[in-house]
Amino acid sequence: MKWEGQEQSRNVEDRRGSGSGSGSGGRPRMGGRRGLGLGSIVIALVVGWIFGINPLTVLGLMGGMGGPAEVAQTAPAQPPPQGDRAAAFVATVLRDTEQVWGRQFQAQGQAYQEPRLVLFRGAIPSACGMGQSAMGPFYCPGDRKVYLDLEFFDTLQRQLGAPGEFAQAYVIAHEVGHHVQNLMGITDRVDGMRGRVSEVQMNALSVRVELQADCLAGVWAHDSQAGKGWLEHGDIESAMNAASRIGDDTLQREAGAHVRPESFTHGSSAQRMRWFRRGFEQGRAAACNTFDAREL
Repeated sequence: MKWEGQEQSRNVEDRRGSGSGSGSGGRPRMGGRRGLGLGSIVIALVVGWIFGINPLTVLGLMGGMGGPAEVAQTAPAQPPPQGDRAAAFVATVLRDTEQVWGRQFQAQGQAYQEPRLVLFRGAIPSACGMGQSAMGPFYCPGDRKVYLDLEFFDTLQRQLGAPGEFAQAYVIAHEVGHHVQNLMGITDRVDGMRGRVSEVQMNALSVRVELQADCLAGVWAHDSQAGKGWLEHGDIESAMNAASRIGDDTLQREAGAHVRPESFTHGSSAQRMRWFRRGFEQGRAAACNTFDAREL
């Protein structure tokens, strides 16, 4: 992926040194809407499967009920320092998502509202409650921010077996896909079903939300490549591998648990790859309607 030298987003907040982790005071209550995230760290999921707890609760990946969470006061965010290659990569990918979705929304006669991306370490207060690195990257609808601990990229490569910069770009694009869903009103509609349907049905809705975000990441990749031509041989395969490695069935098997489709919250490996590829091949958000799809 030939990203170096490309324009970077100004919407990156570097809170890695802000003292906003779990050791600081002012920990917010988990009363607001939880974040939507791609990160399915194995340990947290195993806790859910062993003890019968919905992984949505363990990871805090879907919207909950209640008012806005109390957010601890933190120092003003700073942009990433010069020379931080990992942060520069994130800012470059984020800027490209801004450009792609700006064009996509403009084509529909709408203005795209750019999200902010927060770099943190360990833990961070958000409008969705206390975000933890163990949750993986997540999007908070309450403050329209993507939260990312860069150490997740090491986990993605070493623990989950998904190396490559474009695999990391896919992670960012997936979280931005949740922001697009939020702007389209999809997040609120799904969140409104909480408490009105069973846990199994809510899990099934979560799968459709996550697969749509995968598809939207594919739409970004299609439009991005058409505009910049910056993808290299093997990049799409790298993203597809990442989608496969974080499928619910793969994670369950590797954790030594039985595969339980009713507990899926993100979709199987095959489903995640299928919907990313669908978005990449068709390049249209309209192709990502997972909610009306008979088969995922």
